[in-house]
Amino acid sequence: MFERFHQDARQAVVLAQAEARLLDDEHIGTEHVLLGLLRQPDSVAGRVLVGHGLDHDRVADRIGRLRTTGRRADELDAAALESIGIDLDSVREKVEATFGPGALDRAPRARRRRFGGHIPFTKRAKKVLELSLREAVNLRHDHIGTGHILLGMIREGQGLAARVLVDLDVDLQELRTATRAAMT
Repeated sequence: MFERFHQDARQAVVLAQAEARLLDDEHIGTEHVLLGLLRQPDSVAGRVLVGHGLDHDRVADRIGRLRTTGRRADELDAAALESIGIDLDSVREKVEATFGPGALDRAPRARRRRFGGHIPFTKRAKKVLELSLREAVNLRHDHIGTGHILLGMIREGQGLAARVLVDLDVDLQELRTATRAAMT
C-alpha cells in the first residue's frame, strides 16, 4: 500500500512517527497522524485543516488535555487502591529494591526508541491508512495523498484524532466536503 503513497503522504507518516517519539508513546495513533498532517501546512490536508481554524499547537494542546484527563483517572485509581490498604509507594519501593531503581519507569524504552526502532501503529491508525486507500480508489486517484489520509481519518471517526476535531468544534461532514473539494 505504501508504494501508492505520494511523497507528502509518506512524509505525514514519517512525521506521525516523530510525533509519537516526541511524546514518548509506544504506538502511532490517529492523533499522531493528525499532528503529522498539521506539520505540513502546504499539503492538501494541511490547508484544509488550517482553513478550519486548526494548527499543530492547538491540536497538540487539546491532545495533551485529553491525556491529562486520563492521568487524573490514574490518580483516582491510586486513591481507590489506598482506600483498601494498598500503598503504591511501598509497592514501588519493593519493586525497585528487587529490580533496581526506575524499574517501573518508561524512560529506558522511550530512550531506545528516540534513536530508532519500530513504533507500531494502533489498530485505528492502521484503519485510517487502509481507509485512505479506499478513499483514493473511490475518487479514482492512482495515488494516496494527505487529503486521502484526512478523509480516511474522518471516515474512521472513532480515534483520538476525530475526538479532538469534534472537541475543537470541527464539523466532520463539513471537513470531509472541504477536503474532497480541495482534491479536485
